[in-house]
Amino acid sequence: MDLLTAADVRLMQGLAQRIVATRLDLVNSDASVGELAWNWGRNHRLYNATWPRRLWFAGDDLVAWGWAQLPRQVRLRDGSAREVTDAALTHQVHPDHAGLVDEVIDWFEDVTPGLVRTMILQDADEFALQRWTARGYVVESASDSWTQLNVRELHEIDKPLLPQGFRFRNADEAGTAAVVQAHVDAWPVTTYNADAYADLRATPPYRGDLHVLVEAPDGTMACSAVMWLDEVNKTAEFEPVGTHPDFRRRGLGRALLLHGMHVARDAGATQMTVACLGAAEHPNARGLYYSVGFRYFSHDIALHHP
Repeated sequence: MDLLTAADVRLMQGLAQRIVATRLDLVNSDASVGELAWNWGRNHRLYNATWPRRLWFAGDDLVAWGWAQLPRQVRLRDGSAREVTDAALTHQVHPDHAGLVDEVIDWFEDVTPGLVRTMILQDADEFALQRWTARGYVVESASDSWTQLNVRELHEIDKPLLPQGFRFRNADEAGTAAVVQAHVDAWPVTTYNADAYADLRATPPYRGDLHVLVEAPDGTMACSAVMWLDEVNKTAEFEPVGTHPDFRRRGLGRALLLHGMHVARDAGATQMTVACLGAAEHPNARGLYYSVGFRYFSHDIALHHP
């Protein structure tokens, strides 16, 4: 099996950029420029040995790819471990080469014999959905973990307002320890650490000035958001966004998002995207994003093969 490399990720991001230019609704939430960088950058040191991949080309252009995540043990910061026993697929097929989806399915099944398989598609990808279901994959209609994509233009952005004593920072200013702690505080059940952040910083298109935070009067980083700028399409993506539990429901997340969009616009973006859980059981993040002007654009569909 060929394992995923940093060079592969850049090619995959290039395909995402070409699809975004004409069919943003076909880029699933695992295959965007920012999501690919986030998942590769912070995790490859730990899990790359369980990440086979295959690439399909038309001439010199990448037109489809598959990235399988095989069973593995996830060891968390608190010392506990979680066993992942199924196989997950992240993939993307250019709409002009839609027929390659059958080769992606064949490859995924070849590298995951005997395993339960899971993957996602965008709702708009009707051809791919028909091909996957014809091969025995079942839509997880009862799942409450599906993801929706939200989008907004950056023409007009409200002024961000912070409580007295709070201030905006970026990752270059805050430093590694504070940036890592901000993430850990927002997501305590995580493998994230200084090594993961160092790897993330080395993953294009990461920029420390587009990694924004709110610092509390006591020096705690109350919330943070990484933004990923796609210079080709002049769009930027929030991934991830998180707030320290002691600082929630104070308007800090809203202020950070508004501030981030001003920063992204100054960097050349004209459009912003962010993904969140879409089910009714998960209203908080969705409501936050709607409050700063985002609107629903598309959503994914989860499938599995028992």
